Parts: sequence; C-alpha cells; structure tokens
Amino acid sequence: MSDDHCADPEFRPRLPRDKSVGIGCIGAGFIMSDCHLVAYRQAGFNPVAIAARRQEQADSVAHRHGILNVYTDYNELLANPAVQVVDVAVPPDLQLSVIQQIVTHADHIRGVLAQKPLGVDYQQAVEVVRLCREAGITLSVNQNMRYDQSVRACRSLLDSGKLGEPVLATIDMRAIPHWMPWQSRQGWVTLRIMSIHHLDTLRYWFGDPVRVYASVRPDPRTTFPHEDGICLYILEYANGLRAMGCDDVWAGPSKEGSAADIGIRWRIEGTTGMARGTIGWPSYPERTPSTLDYTTTQSPQWHMPRWDEVWFPDAFVGPMAQLLCALEDNQIPEISAEDNLKTMALVEACYRSAREHRAVELTEITG
Repeated sequence: MSDDHCADPEFRPRLPRDKSVGIGCIGAGFIMSDCHLVAYRQAGFNPVAIAARRQEQADSVAHRHGILNVYTDYNELLANPAVQVVDVAVPPDLQLSVIQQIVTHADHIRGVLAQKPLGVDYQQAVEVVRLCREAGITLSVNQNMRYDQSVRACRSLLDSGKLGEPVLATIDMRAIPHWMPWQSRQGWVTLRIMSIHHLDTLRYWFGDPVRVYASVRPDPRTTFPHEDGICLYILEYANGLRAMGCDDVWAGPSKEGSAADIGIRWRIEGTTGMARGTIGWPSYPERTPSTLDYTTTQSPQWHMPRWDEVWFPDAFVGPMAQLLCALEDNQIPEISAEDNLKTMALVEACYRSAREHRAVELTEITG
C-alpha cells in the first residue's frame, strides 16, 4: 500500500481466531484448485477433505494442497465427522441436490459456503436457503468480488462518509471470460455468471434499488444458444442515486485479429468526493492488483492507495473467513444467504426487464 497510511481505506477481511475448523471441499475444478484452496492455505485454514467425480483430478488437487481425505462420492465426504464446514463449488444446476444431501448431516456440519449463483433461478435459491435454515446450518454465498481489494476499500470510503451522498455510480466491464462447459446447458451466460458480481457489488456499496431496467443481446462469439451475452442495466434508488453497468463480454473482435482493449473500470460520484478504480481480474493469471483513486472536497488531491494483493486468488480468503467468524461468534455471516436472495432477485429482475422491455421493481420478484 502507499506510504500515506492515513489516506488508505481498510480492505482486509477479519480472520477467525480458530483456523482449525475442518473444511470439506466439493469440486476440484479451477475455482477450487487455483483460487479457494490457494487462498485457504495462505490464510492458514484447514481443508481436510475433497471430493470430485474424477479420481485423477481429485488426487491431483489433494496432492497439490496437502489434503489427506479424497473421495469420488461427495456423500462419503459429508459423512466424515471431521468436516464441519462444506465449501461447495459445483455448477448451479447441481447445487440444490448437493445441499439436499448436506442437510442430512447436520449433526456435525455447521456451515456451508455455496457458489454463486445460489441456484439456476431465484426460486431454487429460496429452496436452498430454506433447507439450510430448517437444518440449523449457517449458509453463506461466495460473492467473492465483495473482497476484491478495490471494492472493499471503496466500501470503507463510503462508510466513512468521505464521498458524501452517492449521486452516480458505474461499472464498465470490457472483458472476455472463459465460459465453463456446463454453461452450454443453461441457456444463459452473463447475467447470472458475470453481472451477478457487479450487481452484488452495487448492493454491497449502496443497498437495494427500487427497480432495474436491463437490455441484453447475444454475444457474437459464444456459439451455444443464450439471450444474455452483452448486458446493460440501470438501477434506480429511492434516494435518487442511479447506478449503471455495462457487461461487455464481446469486447470487440480482438480474438478475431484486432487490437484489444480489455479491463474493468468503476466510478462513484458523491456530493463531497469521487472515487474511481480498476479491477485486475481480466489479467489473470498475471498478478494485477485492482486500484482505487479518490478525491474529496476536504482533501482535493487524488489519493492513490495501492496494495500487492489481487482478487484471484487472494480475495477468496474473505468469503470463507467471514463464514468461519460467524460460526465462531454465533453471528449472521457478512454474506448471509438471506441477503444474497436479494442479489438473486435483482438478477431475476434484470432477466424479466430485458424480456419485457420495461423497468422491473424488486418486489415483483420477492413478493
């Protein structure tokens, strides 16, 4: 970070006092092997078991991260009494069935960190939340962009009041994600996979909007059928704040031969200050920290705190840490499942808005 520590907003997550809680990992794909487990080892957490359908993959990831118990059937992992918290990293259309099995082991499983999206749609997410609540299992959702250093530092600025009342906020993504093979069977692409990060971040910064207007079109590069390739949306807040996002997963024909202009930029304008930043994720696996610059009427120069940590994989400590802290202190997690239902509802409202070409209020989804 910069030498001007008085100007540096806080961004690091709180860690649990007890890091020995046994974590069972379901899934051994990229997000688990290269992000979750890398971050957990850096933080000193205790993954004790992993399950994946392919034995070779499970063995490879377990060996890489020093995990002793390896399964090809996640039900065997769930039966292991050393597993107190389950980290679920499976495709969204499989997540409900996994949760249904987890709750049958509520005698020793205390917490679940589930992937986003929490299901294939809002109603399925509601069912996932109900199952865990009735089983007495603390459920949290891995909305890991909340722990990107730039995003979290910006929240610290907002909480301090340095920016005043927010007036306008924007997130502009021009990036080409690597779509997962399982997405071809979903019939959707960007809103539930990429935009959900940005919509959740806007909720993290500002709370819930009253309504949203969204417009989408297919991505020319993505070959399987989908409606939500390139996505634009405007969030309207009761206090007058307007927030908008552009999630452009096409980003021009750079893969087809043109020069590239790739990146994610965000900006917040308040009544007494402005903040702007970048998100370093599109450069992965190159370590490119996100950035934050801000200025206020009381301190009119640009403050530019910097850090070495990056979203992928370092920020993945945060979602697991906040769940472990919640279990340790018998509190609601920072990213509670009940709160995440509002993010799911906002995504659902975007789909309805795009299909019906009108603004949709969140209450139309939540009832």
